[in-house]
Amino acid sequence: MAHHFLFQKKNPRASFDRALAAMVCAVVAVGAARAASLPEHGTGGASATPSVQERGPAATAPADIRAAIGQLADLDYAARVKAARLVRRSAAAQAVPALIEAITQHKDGFVRFRSLVLLTGFSDPRASEHMLAAMTSPNDRLREVAYGYFELHPDRALIPRLLTALEKEMGDFVRPAIVRALAAVGDDPRVRDALIANMTRGVDFHRSTVIEALGDYKHAYALPKLLEIVKLEGPLQDDAAIAIGRLGNKQALGALATLQRSGAKELQPTLTAAICMLGVNCSSHLSYLDKVIAFADDNPGNQELVRPAAAGLAAAAISGNRDALTVLLDKGIPSMDPIRAPMALAAAKVALRNTQLMLATLQQHKDPAGALTLLAEGFDMLEEDLEEEQFFVTVRKGYWAAPDGSPVRKLSEQLITKLDF
Repeated sequence: MAHHFLFQKKNPRASFDRALAAMVCAVVAVGAARAASLPEHGTGGASATPSVQERGPAATAPADIRAAIGQLADLDYAARVKAARLVRRSAAAQAVPALIEAITQHKDGFVRFRSLVLLTGFSDPRASEHMLAAMTSPNDRLREVAYGYFELHPDRALIPRLLTALEKEMGDFVRPAIVRALAAVGDDPRVRDALIANMTRGVDFHRSTVIEALGDYKHAYALPKLLEIVKLEGPLQDDAAIAIGRLGNKQALGALATLQRSGAKELQPTLTAAICMLGVNCSSHLSYLDKVIAFADDNPGNQELVRPAAAGLAAAAISGNRDALTVLLDKGIPSMDPIRAPMALAAAKVALRNTQLMLATLQQHKDPAGALTLLAEGFDMLEEDLEEEQFFVTVRKGYWAAPDGSPVRKLSEQLITKLDF
């Protein structure tokens, strides 16, 4: 999966480990120990602030906004949260100029990065201009945000620039953003040729990001090559299987069924989820994934099955399967480490990639508090600043669109408090 993981998210100066989700299991116990004494979000302990009543855009003095922006790189977690919150809740007329000033002039690269992310939450037309400039920034964080922005706002006129960037970009975590921006523009022959070529060349990590993007954007032209890749033993089998499932072409069922008979046991949860996404016996396949997680929980030494099972449930949920999300939450909420970390990460991914499904499910779940804690833990381990910001924007918009006292308002308040935004 082409997602970033940060084991010390509370320190903005910490280096990105960007490890796979499976590795989180080895360190999550350390995070739990810290949670017993530190008020950090996503731990189930006290939040950095008490319950925060959302007040909407407010007139804020420009000097106060500039001061808050300067604290976006503060080493103190609570100070950073408070600073970002003040900027988010300021009226666009005051916040946007201050953010643009920081993006273009601030000496701290991390402040420029965080300012660029926060700018995306205001839907200001000037954002595109600064994203275009950031595409050539020496700061790889800014480049990543810029390409991520153009995934959210596809522009076919940028195809030549994106293709050139794909050939030249050396940043391991910028390339996925370029790939996704290209995949988002639709079925263009130039893009198709470039993405197909990158499915079969380069290191596995780069190939994985291409495979995932082609599946996410349902580019049917990728199916023949995906069917070749899924037959090859190795780390790309899981990615190819999920991408095949996302394409939804039942003609691929035979290849997946064959692998079910011959593939390694660690591959079986992924194949099961992929077949479910093809629309074949989905209820029985979700039941199987439920049992896999229970088996791994009851039988030490089988935890390697949890990551693909959780990822498979997340993939099905992102595709719109609410039952898959319910299974993920129901198994994740009572879980303990080392089972819990991949479950929390999978839940966070669903929140980012299918926010509406997550919000609708949380409103009706039998244990919303437990689900929110699981989700917060996932956010704590997942480093996807731009996607997280879009999640925050969606939640706040839903809050203001809902009547006072409604379930949506209540849930939104709980999310704002639990996730510290």
